[in-house]
Amino acid sequence: MTQHSDVLSDLVAEGDALEALLADAGETEWARPTPAEGWSVRHQVAHLIMVFGLAEKAAEDPAGFKAFLAGITTFGEAVQNGLKPYLPLEGAQLIETWRTQRAATERALNRVPQERLVPWLVRPIPAAVLAAAGIMEMFAHGQDIADALEVERQYTDRVRHVAEYTCLTWEFGYESHGLPRPRNGLRFELTAPSGQTWTLGALDAEQQITGPAVDLCLLATRRRHRDDLALTASGPDADQWLDIAQAYRGPTGPGRRPGQFARAGR
Repeated sequence: MTQHSDVLSDLVAEGDALEALLADAGETEWARPTPAEGWSVRHQVAHLIMVFGLAEKAAEDPAGFKAFLAGITTFGEAVQNGLKPYLPLEGAQLIETWRTQRAATERALNRVPQERLVPWLVRPIPAAVLAAAGIMEMFAHGQDIADALEVERQYTDRVRHVAEYTCLTWEFGYESHGLPRPRNGLRFELTAPSGQTWTLGALDAEQQITGPAVDLCLLATRRRHRDDLALTASGPDADQWLDIAQAYRGPTGPGRRPGQFARAGR
């Protein structure tokens, strides 16, 4: 992963970029449906508030966070219940709540010593990895918001954190589909928005994924179907992975349809 200080500063920058997407949103825009079935723009921001609240609790109160996890019956139910306090808010109230929560989460993660692990949904992780998970959440739900508002998103090399997080969680798709994980990992040869080449994952792996880093992030957050992306698989395991890639824990959901965003293809 990239340096602790880099990912924490990029977490702030990504939060600023997400707020900029919503700067001129009125109540009509907040109510717009997003590509996530049943979710409006308001749902997307409410979800981010909930997730960042959990991250703050994990960093500040590990015992309380573990108690919260122990009380969850199903992951989907926990997500839906977590939205309820925020959905009645008007747009201006919601963005202010998001601004306050993300600032609190940023402070909490900055206070965690670099060597200390923080409890999270699957296993304890460093604060830098939890920050990368936060960037992944903003990338995914920010994409839904941009699609709903018909805004063309400007990607930066900060997507590296999402790509690296995808490489760390590459097995999640197999778990969600009840499939055995291949013995060997995958190598990722990616082109950054700046044009740089990033080599990530299992560097000595024979099978690999190549293509734009942004496309990998869109695939792994299930915001685009593989048919609408410029990713290439070398090897049968790599090809299967493109069908099941998932950078987050929990149900896969329907994802996006082939051709749904073909005109916005990269």
